Amino acid sequence: MDLRLSGQVAVVTGASKGIGLAVVSTLLAEGARVVAASRGSSPGLEELAGDDLVHVAVDLMEPSAPGLVVARAVEEFGGLDILVNNAGGPPPGVTLPRSSFFEAGDDDWRTVFELNLFSVVRAVRAAVPLMLRRGGGAIVNVSSGNARQPSQMNVDYGAAKAGVNNLTKALSEEFGPQGIRVNTVSPGPVRTPWWTKQGGAADVIASMTGSDRDSVMDRLAPEMMRLTTGRLVDPQEVADAVALLASPRSASTTGADFVVDGGFLKAV
Repeated sequence: MDLRLSGQVAVVTGASKGIGLAVVSTLLAEGARVVAASRGSSPGLEELAGDDLVHVAVDLMEPSAPGLVVARAVEEFGGLDILVNNAGGPPPGVTLPRSSFFEAGDDDWRTVFELNLFSVVRAVRAAVPLMLRRGGGAIVNVSSGNARQPSQMNVDYGAAKAGVNNLTKALSEEFGPQGIRVNTVSPGPVRTPWWTKQGGAADVIASMTGSDRDSVMDRLAPEMMRLTTGRLVDPQEVADAVALLASPRSASTTGADFVVDGGFLKAV
């Protein structure tokens, strides 16, 4: 299917690995021009290097950073059509999951909200005026199943992502009549570095359960989270949903939440 993204200009945050890297690769394959934002580059991002890809090294927790990334899209490609707010998860130096509400203090909550909610707010604030000048655009905010499924694990993260969902609905109502569609994609547990890196979620859960990291990712985590598919989600599966929502083929989809979670959410 042609997603009709050829020549479109996109900003993707958290772009060097995992879901973000898959989104960048997918948008490039569809003919889009992409500004990829992350703290540093990666071998995967470097493999995609070309005239249609610009990497911006920024810390999106810095208040000025999202605006700088959006401005770079104008500088390099003349405008902005698509914004994918993917940056999120554990802030630098933070290990998730936490197993209790009491494991996170005020500073922990602030840093989680800075990365997972406030960076989204700031990126949207910078992007919307540019999209309005072009007659519209698409914003896709990567949320989480934890936004809708409260848990004692990662309470601060779930609350921040719930804020992203609420923000998305509000933005879709205000700017939909002006041609800007705003949607969320809510992954379940995705096999990304959050899980796979040394000291990541797989190792944390392995230490809690007396298991090993491979068993956690292959069997224990899907069982604990009651995933219908019996496996963690692949980043490309999330990227495909993001690309579809960014596409003009989704012209009547706004204010929606696309769930790509392996059956994690059970409620109607």
